[in-house]
Amino acid sequence: MAYDVAAYIWPAYTGDEPRTRVFWPEGMGEWQTVKAAAAKFPGHEWPRKPLWGYVNEADPCVMEMEIGAAADHGVNVFIYDWYWYDRRPFLENCLNDGFLKAKNNGRMRFYLMWANHDASNLWDKRLSHDLDTVIWDAGVDMKEFRKLASRVIGKYFTRDNYYKIDGKPVFSIYDIPKLTRGFGGIDQTREALDWFREEAVRQGLPGLHLQFIMWNERSTKLSGAGGAKEVPASGIGPALGFDSFTHYQFVHFTDIDRTYPEILRDARSEWDRLDKAFGATYFPHVSVGWDTNPRFTQLRPGVMKETTPANIEEAFRAAKAFADSRPDRPPLITVNSWNEWTETSYLEPDDRNGYGFLDAVKRVFCR
Repeated sequence: MAYDVAAYIWPAYTGDEPRTRVFWPEGMGEWQTVKAAAAKFPGHEWPRKPLWGYVNEADPCVMEMEIGAAADHGVNVFIYDWYWYDRRPFLENCLNDGFLKAKNNGRMRFYLMWANHDASNLWDKRLSHDLDTVIWDAGVDMKEFRKLASRVIGKYFTRDNYYKIDGKPVFSIYDIPKLTRGFGGIDQTREALDWFREEAVRQGLPGLHLQFIMWNERSTKLSGAGGAKEVPASGIGPALGFDSFTHYQFVHFTDIDRTYPEILRDARSEWDRLDKAFGATYFPHVSVGWDTNPRFTQLRPGVMKETTPANIEEAFRAAKAFADSRPDRPPLITVNSWNEWTETSYLEPDDRNGYGFLDAVKRVFCR
């Protein structure tokens, strides 16, 4: 059985996007923050350094190296965080100029996760103590959504190596409550997503496979305009027509200020519970770690402990067993992430574990 091991990519490790200079003026993207990170308490496992160096991931030569390493270790799908702010895309360079121009990108498939959360001071370490300031609002109305959707259909969905299920391009959406607020309610959101599917068909595709990112159920519950209609998290699939859902991070639904084996027990229980309770297909998710202290000058509580390659391997084995027990579904497993260094959740090799995390994937998924 072949598996689709899909790692999220945070496309901020480049200075090629001019608007990144607002957050990282040195011109190397968020590597600026990684490079400056330091320990904040005894035993804190920072600084960490990338074995590949502070590379520009919008460079096709760099991405050829990364694609080779990923594919050789069993990671065969990249999920690119994709942004739309201020009526235009943001941080597309790593995908457009790096991955899509890499000569070996046929070894990998990719799909988009629309990271439709507001842009705040989180990315600017000088100002990250003030997270209430919104720099760009991620909400869109129908007019803006048509423009956004037409771009992703024409530019990405028709590519041979875009990830598809039953021939339909997969498109994931991060923040469902934000999505519905932008459109003005649940019914309007359903109309927009129905139009999205119809537009894909008009452009020659067999349809779309829409996927939403599950947080905890309280934060994912939807309210209609004026409180007239309310949909619990378990009803999102039927109400909005989503085909599947997965997670982006363990921190979204469990206490992560514990050891990794304790967190994994919670995650496995959550996979099984959601799979039974929700009206859409659930794909299991593995997070490699969590610690956002590189982005802040003061200590931020909540740090995963014992995120060793051996413990991460157990998580991949659990996800594989989940997929094996459901042979009627696509064998998709999502991973956070390929390169979320400032959230300390990455598969890329570092100076502490070497290729340990990638080797863990290889032992589980490569014959």
